[in-house]
Amino acid sequence: MACRPILGTEFCYCLAYYGITFNLVTYLTAELHQSNVAAANNVSTWQATCFLTPLAGAVAADSYWGRYRTMVVSCCIGVAGMLMAALSALLPLLIKDTSSMASAQEIILFLGLYMIAFGVGGLRPCLMSFGADQFDDGDTSERISKGSYFNWYIFTMNCASVISTTAMVWVQDHYGWALGLGIPAMVLAVGLSCLVAASRAYRFQTTRGSPLTRVCQVVVAAVRKFNVAPPADMALLYDLPEDASSMKGVQRIEHTADLRFFDKAAVVTASDEEAEGAAPRNPWRLCVVTQVEELKILVRMLPLWACVAFYYTATAQANSTFVEQGMAMDTRVGSFHVPPASLATFQIITTIVLIPLYDRAFVPAARRLTGREKGISDLLRIGGGLAMAALAMAAAALVETRRDRAAHAGMEPMSILWQAPQYVLVGVGELLATVGQLDFFYSQAPPAMKTVCTALGFISVAAGEYLSSLVVTAVSWATATGGRPGWIPDDLNEGHLDRFFWMMAGLGCLNLVVFTSCAMKYKSRKAC
Repeated sequence: MACRPILGTEFCYCLAYYGITFNLVTYLTAELHQSNVAAANNVSTWQATCFLTPLAGAVAADSYWGRYRTMVVSCCIGVAGMLMAALSALLPLLIKDTSSMASAQEIILFLGLYMIAFGVGGLRPCLMSFGADQFDDGDTSERISKGSYFNWYIFTMNCASVISTTAMVWVQDHYGWALGLGIPAMVLAVGLSCLVAASRAYRFQTTRGSPLTRVCQVVVAAVRKFNVAPPADMALLYDLPEDASSMKGVQRIEHTADLRFFDKAAVVTASDEEAEGAAPRNPWRLCVVTQVEELKILVRMLPLWACVAFYYTATAQANSTFVEQGMAMDTRVGSFHVPPASLATFQIITTIVLIPLYDRAFVPAARRLTGREKGISDLLRIGGGLAMAALAMAAAALVETRRDRAAHAGMEPMSILWQAPQYVLVGVGELLATVGQLDFFYSQAPPAMKTVCTALGFISVAAGEYLSSLVVTAVSWATATGGRPGWIPDDLNEGHLDRFFWMMAGLGCLNLVVFTSCAMKYKSRKAC
């Protein structure tokens, strides 16, 4: 099947990307001698860029290059960027003048890192949507297989993540950074080879111009006709016949009765009739129904997208406040010392173990009960993930309450393994919400905006991370007034981290209620 080499490319891309990401702070502090604050800020800025560039890559793919060409070009840029990063580690062997070497290393490294960011921008949204393109929605068996594809996509990503956090980091620590940063470049090159080798087996989708331009045309046309009322008979809205050259190969979208303001863009006025007779239709004044419905779909998605973004605000705690909580606990497990950040392995392993069980056992059983091809709807699956995030925050709050009581009572510190359940719940949430939202955004996207809507899923991660930073900063500021240590001080025994977790659990429950309300009102896309 054509999606297998795409999954192979995804594995190589994730292995290469995470192979650089996970230990980058160590490279910046140990080799480039940056301060902890400077290194953390540089890594955060770079990772945020990596989550924002997919929107630019998606627009390029849907508008001009197509998904396949965008991936090939992005892969080449990514390989070149990783080679630049490896070259920065080789410079000490090539340049004897240490005074100029440090600045040259930084310039080459950051040039390489931001080349990687642009490479990631083209790969992230296109790999997933291009893989889903290989399934024919008109074939029942292929349509069912497409539902499994999104599960295995996340499974592949997590497997690559595990290898990166273990084998790749071990190579960098024991065999040096030149080899440790060079291997990701070679791995991504292998991924590019997998992608290109199967090019004759792929199904390709045609591009139809910039989706953002199409959206803007509807908005401008509707605003221009602000005082025009949509007709009672929606059949009077402007549309082109099936045999029109501009509609060939275009999947029409059935008109919907909500968001009627945008219908004004398809109302034919007297000035439109006069202009149409003298020149071709001006899309900034008059839009077809399918184009109007594309914008309506995006508008309906936004509230659901915002709820998903807050889900990632909650799960972002696994990489921040969960780790801080673990640092205040007993990290000894037998004769071993467990780094607090390594507890995230429970999250990754949970996802890796449960995805095959979900795909091979739960979905067929649910399909027999519900009659749905995917077992349950994407929105129900996302809602389950949001519930898991709220439960994870509640579990963290309970652990913190007990840890804090033990610390104040002078008892033995709690074992760090008490954190395992909250990481497991985050892993279950990823299985449900992350896979579900990617499948939802792709399946509900207009045909001309598949990659852009897939990119929304990745942008929700970035939005959640930014919101998490804002929430933590706001809570610390608001609770540390009047000389108080606040909820999240450097010494957690002086604070109330449990209150922060309970607050996040409460907000998570509120987010679930809002999501449920929006999901019940959501109207799925229907093709004519």
